[in-house]
Amino acid sequence: MDRPKVRYNIITIFVYAIGIILLLTLFNLQIVHGEEYRERSNTRLTRETTLQAARGNILDRTGNVIAGVKMGFVLDMYKTGIDNETLNNTILNLANILEKNGDTYVDSYPEEKFSELKSKYKINIEDDNDAKKIIRVRYEIEKIGYSMSRPIRISTDIKRETAVEISEKTEILPGITVIVEPIRNYEMGKLASHIVGYIGRINEEELAEREDKGYSGNSDIGKTGIESVFEEHLKGTNGIKLIDMDVNGAITSEEVSEEAIAGDDIVLTIDYHVQAMAEKALQENIEKIAGGGFSTIHDAKSGAAVVMNVKTGEILAMASYPDFNPALFVKGISEEDWNALNSSEETPMFNRAIQSAFAPASTFKLLTGIAGLESNAITINEQLYDAGVYDKAHKPLCWYYSGYGLAHGWQNVSEAIKNSCNCFFYEVGYRMGIDTLDKYALYFGLGRRTGVELLGETKGILASRETAREYGNDWYEADTVSAAIGQSYNSFSPIQLAKYISMLTNGGKVINPTIIKTIIKSDGTEVEKKEIEQFVNKKLDRNLEYEELSIKQENLDAILEGMREVTSDTGGTAYYVFKDFPIAVGGKTGSAEAGDHINGWFAGFAPYDNPEIAVIIFVENAGKSLYTAEAGLNIFREYFGMTETNIEETINATTYTETWR
Repeated sequence: MDRPKVRYNIITIFVYAIGIILLLTLFNLQIVHGEEYRERSNTRLTRETTLQAARGNILDRTGNVIAGVKMGFVLDMYKTGIDNETLNNTILNLANILEKNGDTYVDSYPEEKFSELKSKYKINIEDDNDAKKIIRVRYEIEKIGYSMSRPIRISTDIKRETAVEISEKTEILPGITVIVEPIRNYEMGKLASHIVGYIGRINEEELAEREDKGYSGNSDIGKTGIESVFEEHLKGTNGIKLIDMDVNGAITSEEVSEEAIAGDDIVLTIDYHVQAMAEKALQENIEKIAGGGFSTIHDAKSGAAVVMNVKTGEILAMASYPDFNPALFVKGISEEDWNALNSSEETPMFNRAIQSAFAPASTFKLLTGIAGLESNAITINEQLYDAGVYDKAHKPLCWYYSGYGLAHGWQNVSEAIKNSCNCFFYEVGYRMGIDTLDKYALYFGLGRRTGVELLGETKGILASRETAREYGNDWYEADTVSAAIGQSYNSFSPIQLAKYISMLTNGGKVINPTIIKTIIKSDGTEVEKKEIEQFVNKKLDRNLEYEELSIKQENLDAILEGMREVTSDTGGTAYYVFKDFPIAVGGKTGSAEAGDHINGWFAGFAPYDNPEIAVIIFVENAGKSLYTAEAGLNIFREYFGMTETNIEETINATTYTETWR
């Protein structure tokens, strides 16, 4: 046989054999098992989705969790091939399940566009309430968008029974999936709400700035407080998860291809116990004033308190009243709750400790005293005479004269602080002039932002020639003597006063108030202090550079002695509050007229011999500054471990109106 012909026949037979095998395989796939494989193909749509990273914790200085995370059920919706009517029915079925179990879901559509949106989404339902349920979700879909691989978040932190019911009704809920994710949890409720802040759904502007940083239209983001300032640290890095889904969008299997990395933990300088007491003492003080607990009724509704370490500037507590519950925002705040927060005259979202500025009244006299001593306008033992009426400038009165027709007579700077004598400080201000007074005020942090690591801090207003020009006015001698006792344009925040009092007690050393103790990464290492400072400087566009001044200790001692006499000597303006307190306290009260009411300040520090903390209390419409001192006393009690239950304060001071004292 011809050898080439044999080879040809062998190859031909081989080719035919291969062809027959392929045909048989194709027949098996398409005919014998076709229906099985088609069904399997339809039920195995593999999609890549985000594995949500756990948000970093926010802790107090000793590790107590103020804002943490918990694992909870969230509800997502994927796009499927269903028609418009089926989509509307699916949403209505879902909404009914959620509402039946008391769970909330997206609700941001403009109600005034109800009719327009109902027509646009072809909702053929007569019941307007049912139509609104559908519109709420359809509007969110239109606003954010979704696809077969990218879902839209419908609800967060739904109840377990809701999750179970939805999982059991996938046939009437195409595209609806329930997954378990880490959810922000404010474990101490409203505690430190103005410090911690809250998170909420990212808006279009925020997303445009961060879309390349792992955010999507479903992402939550810090809106205020630490949650906002340290968003980049808290967010963490999302992972990647592969999920198999059937044609109806139900998850059939999952596989993590890239693990998520939790966000950094932010450790605050605040002490949970001191913070809780500051909030409690402030609220009870305001309620007591409003209820006539100090013999007269004043319509007090708001205030602030700050507790600061005088040596380091660390904030141990910062309270603003009224406050709010950040947990309201986790699931998406309801329109009713949002309107309640924003329509309230007391503006509970407003952080009065750093964002408000009020006339400091007589608490400013301490600054006038130290500036006068340092500039040699007066000496420590020099006595000035108070006749009740100051004979220069616009002939202003001392509060003692205007209230009682009396005068303080001869007194030195310590005695003038104890008595809060206006005329003494009128003269000191007159002698040194406004420019010298401003120099020391700025050094002690008045009229400039402290740089605390929160957004929205006010710089306040410092009475000066420049400020007068900004208001279109000239500066006169009368302005100088008014500024010397905390009047004129002077307006400062409680945190500024806390820094100012701290510097008076620590030897005049500049401190920068801080609320951040450290940042701990997910691997347990700490972020370097310098790196944190650089981050905050850029975030807040802050500058902490100061001109250094050397303050003489003997001059500071004269001021502090006057503050001791305020709380420890008969006749001191806070004596009746602190007379039985076993730890020596330095203090100063201040009552500032504001229209038809009087705001009250208390500024204090303790222990007197070796100061550790400064406490600032401010109450709007307090009536008398003396009343606010009780809140300060209770904070000192907590800090020094002397808290008792059922403590009742007796205020026996003679009733009087302390104008600008």
